[in-house]
Amino acid sequence: MTDTACILYSELEIHIPYSQSLKDKRQVVNRFRDRIRNQFNASVAEVGSLEDWQRAGIAIVMVGNSRTHLDRQLSALQAHALEIVDGEIQWHSREWL
Repeated sequence: MTDTACILYSELEIHIPYSQSLKDKRQVVNRFRDRIRNQFNASVAEVGSLEDWQRAGIAIVMVGNSRTHLDRQLSALQAHALEIVDGEIQWHSREWL
């Protein structure tokens, strides 16, 4: 029996209503990215709304050998994200690759 890798891809959007510049936005995005990377060992990248001051499109990718484990990790990540982000989060997708 061979082991297979499971890849979970998720996208979200952060709305940062108080941001007045790209610098403000980058501070929020960088802080969010660093905390998620450190806590969950996930790959995080800003992929959308790059020039919009008050919105950030974020992609998160996690790799593991169990879908169940990755599902639990993403649920924990979502709960943690709501606590740490300096804005409002809207989850858009969850996809297995």
